[in-house]
Amino acid sequence: MNDTPGLALARATLAAQPFSALLGTRLTAFGDGAATLELDIREELLQQYGYVHGGVLAYAADNALTFAAGSAGGARPVTAGFTIDYLRPATGTLLRAEARVVRAGRTRVVCRCDLYAVDDEGNRSLCAAAQGSIAVSAPGEAAGPAA
Repeated sequence: MNDTPGLALARATLAAQPFSALLGTRLTAFGDGAATLELDIREELLQQYGYVHGGVLAYAADNALTFAAGSAGGARPVTAGFTIDYLRPATGTLLRAEARVVRAGRTRVVCRCDLYAVDDEGNRSLCAAAQGSIAVSAPGEAAGPAA
């Protein structure tokens, strides 16, 4: 999955997102209906109790879901909607979002994402789970859900 021809293009797409660049997000796996994003947990991403802010978890899930859909061959994927369940506080040194396609249709792709907080020793703790619907369009069509 890590050495797919589309990995370089997917990484360039991620790098072109100013917010992702601000957070320092990395695409570590891409292909065959799956994608993994990682970002370092740092003080600026925490809420008042010292846990990773829920908005950061939601961002990671949203992007991982969309990249997983894109890896399944969906052109111009954009999130149509997603839900997230926060399971436990995210603490550690790394946030990892692992997404995979559940079903790829012609115009919608349904994906799931597990979010893990990873500590210095590499121990993973499942902190959130998300599921989303990703709209895909053919080249030349407007991207995104129909209005």
